[in-house]
Amino acid sequence: MIQVAICGAAGRMGREVVKAIVEAEGMTPVGAIDVALNGEDAGTLAGVGALGVLVQSDLVAVLGESHAEVVVDFSLPAVVKANALSSISCGVSPVIGATGLSQSDLAEIDAAAKEKGIGAFVAPNFAIGAVLMMQFAQTAAKHFPDVEIIEFHHEKKLDSPSGTALLTAQRIAEAREGKSASAVTENLIEKLPGARGADYNGIPIHSVRLPGYVAHQEVIFGGLGQTLTIRHDSLDRRSFMPGVVLAVRHVREWTGLKIGLETLLF
Repeated sequence: MIQVAICGAAGRMGREVVKAIVEAEGMTPVGAIDVALNGEDAGTLAGVGALGVLVQSDLVAVLGESHAEVVVDFSLPAVVKANALSSISCGVSPVIGATGLSQSDLAEIDAAAKEKGIGAFVAPNFAIGAVLMMQFAQTAAKHFPDVEIIEFHHEKKLDSPSGTALLTAQRIAEAREGKSASAVTENLIEKLPGARGADYNGIPIHSVRLPGYVAHQEVIFGGLGQTLTIRHDSLDRRSFMPGVVLAVRHVREWTGLKIGLETLLF
């Protein structure tokens, strides 16, 4: 059995992770970390019944007491890097869904994991459909250089644009192979700053934050007399769980950091 701790266990994603680990074959939850609801049973919070795994606030203490092999982190951007480095120092492989990591942060996590001789994993999006959306967008970008991205998330998502939108834009930029968009963009007038969205290498990204959404993204390509829209919708947080379970199952098989669910799917 793979021994799994969950960081952010009292949050909405953390509760889904607890439930998914309970339901998955060959793994079991042994630790729960969160700054909220300390002393509560993680299983009760997740709606799967008491597990005897109580929520605690000290990550290192939980990892030491529980003998966890993997920690799944869906906590907050402000603490995700520290959580990852602390987990690695304890010999525990992090599977990270929390956002907020910079390229230098990722490099530091990779170096720490290699030094410790264990695996680590980060995914901007654990939904298999979202990974396919990015793959399709990368293919389409070779033929449609004019593109914009619109991403929609719930009102409590802290960062904008989303990690998925940024990664999509990065892959589109790579696929365009130096081709610039053909649409006329000179002398545009923004009556309100930011009306055209954020800019990533000439790719506008628009972020929507509203109650009712979970995680959704449209990639809209424009060409002569036609448009192509690729859209993915996560209607429930359960959509991320197969990807999380896949990463937990395999993260101990390599050394260093892997990024993106596609590294496990293709």
